[in-house]
Amino acid sequence: MNVEKYRAVARRWWRQEIRTLLILAIVMFSIRSSLADWNDVPTGSMKPTILEGDRVFVNKLAYDLKVPFTTWHIAQWSNPQRGDIVVFFSPKDGQRLVKRVIGLPGDTVELRNDQLIINGQPVEYASADPEMAAQLSGIERERGIFATEELPKSPHAVMAINGVSAMRTFAPVQVPAGHYFMMGDNRDNSTDSRVLSQVGYVPFENLIGRAQIIFFSIRDDTHAWEVWRWPWAVRWERLFTLVR
Repeated sequence: MNVEKYRAVARRWWRQEIRTLLILAIVMFSIRSSLADWNDVPTGSMKPTILEGDRVFVNKLAYDLKVPFTTWHIAQWSNPQRGDIVVFFSPKDGQRLVKRVIGLPGDTVELRNDQLIINGQPVEYASADPEMAAQLSGIERERGIFATEELPKSPHAVMAINGVSAMRTFAPVQVPAGHYFMMGDNRDNSTDSRVLSQVGYVPFENLIGRAQIIFFSIRDDTHAWEVWRWPWAVRWERLFTLVR
């Protein structure tokens, strides 16, 4: 008798509580999987544009629509443009990375002493806004070399680090069809498509979406359990800023 009573309670609990929560969870995770997502940034490879501790909103509908919880493409309506900041799965180890699109399919990309050359045309550089380095560490401001890389329709800040050994030159390479060449804005501290053995060319199907907004940012030396530090650790001035 008690067994039947417990079964009736369990069925009622399932109908009234668990089933609703389960459906809600499936809907929410499906939205995150196919429509919109966020990405925490643990490294400084995109400085000074994106900092460690930034959380960026990722528009998964920027280029296509995927089957929830997969990388299968249902429909495609756009392609990444040169200068877009995208989130993608590394072709080598599946790690989620945030980088800038530099080379499109068929492009020839070259770097000479930190100067980017695309399809034989050197990219122009201009002086950078001094305020852009204000949120970097003292050592980075002191040793950093900053400039504005004048990509057509997408000028953006880049930085190098004086005295650091880095890949500042590589011979011309041609981006394969259906692939993209990615680079970090922090050119001397970014593992990207320049390192073919670790990242290399990124196929379209590995793209997750385009990073568009920094909707939260907390100083990278703050731990999640240090709630009492959050009012002082949050970078309020970075909240809801566009990434370009």
